[in-house]
Amino acid sequence: MSGGVDSSVAAAQLVRAGHDVSGVYMKNWINEENIIGHCPWEEDIVDAEAVAKQLGIPFRVVNLMTEYREKVVKYLLEGYQAGITPNPDVMCNREMKFGVLWDWASEHGFEAIATGHYARKTMLDARSLMLDPASSIQHPASIYRGADPNKDQTYFLAMMQPHQVRIAQFPIGHLLKPELRDLAREFGLKTAEKKDSQGICFIGQVKMEDFLRTFVPDKPGPIVNLEGKVLGEHRGLHLYTLGQRKGHGVASPLHKQAYVVVAKRPQTNELVVAIESADTPLLWARKAVLHSISSTGEPLIDERLLQAQPRYRCPAGDAIFRPLGDGRAELEYQEPQRALTPGQICALYDGERLLGGAVFESIIYDRI
Repeated sequence: MSGGVDSSVAAAQLVRAGHDVSGVYMKNWINEENIIGHCPWEEDIVDAEAVAKQLGIPFRVVNLMTEYREKVVKYLLEGYQAGITPNPDVMCNREMKFGVLWDWASEHGFEAIATGHYARKTMLDARSLMLDPASSIQHPASIYRGADPNKDQTYFLAMMQPHQVRIAQFPIGHLLKPELRDLAREFGLKTAEKKDSQGICFIGQVKMEDFLRTFVPDKPGPIVNLEGKVLGEHRGLHLYTLGQRKGHGVASPLHKQAYVVVAKRPQTNELVVAIESADTPLLWARKAVLHSISSTGEPLIDERLLQAQPRYRCPAGDAIFRPLGDGRAELEYQEPQRALTPGQICALYDGERLLGGAVFESIIYDRI
């Protein structure tokens, strides 16, 4: 229970279905470094505990700050320092919620972990299944997209392992967001009108740039165009991401034209920008190499047509998946994709079913 409305309703749904439920808040972070931004862990605990009290279930805070620093924060900082773009929310789910927390939960006699993710374990209506964990025996332990296309969060579950999928429960995945708000009001939950969090996983309303600048020193360097002409100065390559249109400091040359980040060159500390168009070099690509391939069910070892989602809030595109061995594969999209980014997570689907995920290793461009 994060203290938000989604996990609050998830708990309420399980209680209504007759399960023996305990609420747990993962204490992963406190704002001890005085990072600029709002880190509302104390009020989130108060809200989560209040909802648990309303539901009549036990509540406890589990301190996982040491593990979070080692498994998520370290991964995040090392990735940005290496010039790639990691995804802490995906790793938080695999390493923390369904990793370290599950280790704790299983030691304390629990049989499953339920979260407020907009995802489903079956395409059947969760109401008819009555949220029965035994349904994973009746139906394959697979993850499907949430019923609300605007809130689907299966992308963030792409790196989960099969044993994690088996013990995961998603009690709100069949709901649309307005329906969930209505349920929260029906249950009389304190969090019924609470706004959704948009911050880093279990850290809070902290901008990524502010978080990074607290731990990684600025390393200014030149901003250049594709021809190598210097257009300005950046503050550090780790503060920018491929495809970024704003915040790089280079003014647009003409009305309705805009510079976009197309490359980062750690060897020369150069940030490369170009005028965005339908054929901007280094911005569009159809092929990429993936590493760290992870499947939520059966291993992804055969060439196949699937749908690959290169980042959250981006449509999944049809692509050919070609295994290369040693946890790597080549991915070839049928249509060019914008700003494929090394380090980012690529979620892999068969229609609505989540097959797994991988990390972009390198991008293959048709032209330079």
